[in-house]
Amino acid sequence: VQLVESGGGLVQPGGSRRLSCAASGFTFSDYAMHWYRQAPGKEREWVAVITSDGGNTNYADSVKGRFTISRDNAKNTVYLQMNSLKPEDTAVYYCRGIRRGVIYWGKGTLVTVSS
Repeated sequence: VQLVESGGGLVQPGGSRRLSCAASGFTFSDYAMHWYRQAPGKEREWVAVITSDGGNTNYADSVKGRFTISRDNAKNTVYLQMNSLKPEDTAVYYCRGIRRGVIYWGKGTLVTVSS
């Protein structure tokens, strides 16, 4: 089982970035998928969720209106489109799959928002 995040890097405040999380080794389309993030010196926090069929999404208040989660079950990939980025969005971003108590985590990708 693998979840591999990509797309992190350095971005200027106000900029955009799209993260991807590629899944393998399990039936991706059966799993709800989440994005979490962990800023330096802080606890990991939940960012967004998308249901297994992509029909429903939900967001943390801190990113609502700026971030969009989506998925492509044919490609076994979940995305996080991040717009209007702020320095406080700097963090390692992780994807997480969950179904009936079975949980998988990726290793994360670092996003740094700085001028």
